[in-house]
Amino acid sequence: MTKFESTIKQVASPQAAVYNKLSDLNNFLYIQERADDPAFIQQIQASGQVPEDKLEQIREALRRLVITSDAITYPGSPVGDVTLRIVERDEPKCIKFEIQNAPIQGNLWIQVLPMSTYESKMKCTIGAELNFLMKQVAKKPLQEGVEKLAEMLAMIPYGY
Repeated sequence: MTKFESTIKQVASPQAAVYNKLSDLNNFLYIQERADDPAFIQQIQASGQVPEDKLEQIREALRRLVITSDAITYPGSPVGDVTLRIVERDEPKCIKFEIQNAPIQGNLWIQVLPMSTYESKMKCTIGAELNFLMKQVAKKPLQEGVEKLAEMLAMIPYGY
């Protein structure tokens, strides 16, 4: 298994708040709900982070997601329904996910450790079963992807 690790990110919330939010995927239903919020769409357009021609594709993908407390499924991809499922919770420090029904077998670990009463640190790790050729092709995108994921997760307002 080839592993790709993010750098350690600081999170301005306590470990328990971060773990509680990330360990129940129903907490991410609000992202799906915001796909049709005009103010949110305008905010995305103003940021310039998403090309105009891709915005509708992203909105449609968000609408199609099936979110439960343990899994997020993207139905109807070219390879079928691809699922990211929580397979292990180690409260309050680690959540392990498995990628199911994808062309590549893999997993995702999100580790959360305390820094102080009101802050924590986080690291994401992706493990993937890649042959030599796939490793050469996917190495850079997977490393960039795990880093962006960690950055995104570190910015979430966890509340406490």
